[in-house]
Amino acid sequence: MKKYVAAIDIGTSGSKAIILDDKAAVVASATEEYPLHSPRPSWNEQDPADWWQGACDSLKKAIQKAGVSPNDIGALGLSGQMHGLVPLDKDGNVIRRAYLWNDSRCDKQCRDVIEKLGGLDKLLGYTNNNLLPGYQGGKIIWLREEEPQNYERMAKALLPKDYLRYMLTGEYATEVSDASGTGFFDVKKRAWSEELIKKLDLPMSLFPKAFESDHITGKITARAAELTGLAEGTPVVGGGGDAVIQTTGMGIIKDGVLGVILGTSGNVTMGMSKYQDNKGGTLQFFCNNASDLYHVMGVQLAGGGSYQWYRNTLCQEEIRQAKELGVDPYELMNKAAASSPAGSKRVLYLPYLSGERCPYSDPNLRAAFIGLSQGYTKAEITRSVMEGVTYGLRQIGDAMLAIAPVSMSHIIVSGGGGSSPLWRQIISDIFQLPVKKLAGGEEGGAYGAGLVAGIGIGLWKNLAEACSNVKVATVDEPNNANKAIYDEMFGIYNDMYKTLKPIYDRLAAG
Repeated sequence: MKKYVAAIDIGTSGSKAIILDDKAAVVASATEEYPLHSPRPSWNEQDPADWWQGACDSLKKAIQKAGVSPNDIGALGLSGQMHGLVPLDKDGNVIRRAYLWNDSRCDKQCRDVIEKLGGLDKLLGYTNNNLLPGYQGGKIIWLREEEPQNYERMAKALLPKDYLRYMLTGEYATEVSDASGTGFFDVKKRAWSEELIKKLDLPMSLFPKAFESDHITGKITARAAELTGLAEGTPVVGGGGDAVIQTTGMGIIKDGVLGVILGTSGNVTMGMSKYQDNKGGTLQFFCNNASDLYHVMGVQLAGGGSYQWYRNTLCQEEIRQAKELGVDPYELMNKAAASSPAGSKRVLYLPYLSGERCPYSDPNLRAAFIGLSQGYTKAEITRSVMEGVTYGLRQIGDAMLAIAPVSMSHIIVSGGGGSSPLWRQIISDIFQLPVKKLAGGEEGGAYGAGLVAGIGIGLWKNLAEACSNVKVATVDEPNNANKAIYDEMFGIYNDMYKTLKPIYDRLAAG
């Protein structure tokens, strides 16, 4: 039996490679950054060649840091940013830079598809998901309409991590969790929706074969072995889209436990033990990383990104002081926010810096502070950003309970925002649930991909056994004294969308 597995995550900011031992402990980690290209507002692209270089370099470094023989690494697992489009020609060459998950240029095409099908309910009947502008499906239609010369050359449409799989193994393949986020995948049948694809006049040959996440999908070629440091013939396991497989790495695989991931976006997730209809298409309902499980998720586009924007735009003094003190500016911001009472003295922040995806799919929304007066200080404003983001996360959690009414036991939090004790307490108080932070949560999707890779080669029997290795680092209990003010402020926050929606639309029209 092999003693180790490797995993790699192709993120938006960089490639992270890790090595896990047979106790699921991380023995080495390495990260390589690469650029993001934004040729126009809301257009976001990356060069797949940068992913490949980053993957090769980070894998080599991780293996060297671990000090293990490549022959002792039993498998490689893959994770990656979801929804993107990598168009390849008939020879497997990249036609143009890849469109990313946060590229919304195809909003019109998505609306046109829904209209052509006869409305959202018709679309949900094929996929159980709305066709969001971030999804790969709308990007394919956009390419056909706006860059027909590139569309005519396209022989395969791959997701980001599956381009890496192709470069590693020479195989065109995907797996069900990432395919669920294309907009063209029948989540109930765990297969491509051939009927929908045919209705949209697209060739089925564009789409790679979809495997279950823990299936072996190919083996490392001699050329890839030379570039990555892995042994030739090492199995490459299906893996998962980052938003799904990251929660697998957090042990969130069945009903009753919420996951909150506070990175640039804010994700609320839950594993589900059975299929459910995604009524209204508010949420994203995907296949999970085991063949009998599903995954429900809602994405807030500017979660931790709101706090980062606030730091960069309005906290220059804190940045200056932090540099003098040799600390992180967030430490000073968090300290100030902690001096404000729960509810921020009734100041509300609306976290719509990038429009919104859930619970409102609306690109016209914009961020706002509401309730300011002369008596307030920066402490209230700072805390209101944390609270406003968390109210939005609770909205997503409530939407999940509407389609799957189960008793929630606790929340598991990860991502940069989850490292803040104050923010974890705010989450606990607003949701009125215990909040747990895990050891090793900073490895993100790569850790989940490592667990799934281990299942693929029999290192662990199933997800339950693999996830039993996940350790809890901290637990924050809800403060009942804050329940009344947070319930009241959450009620006001809930009313803001319908109150301000006409104003947002008028602003966008200009």
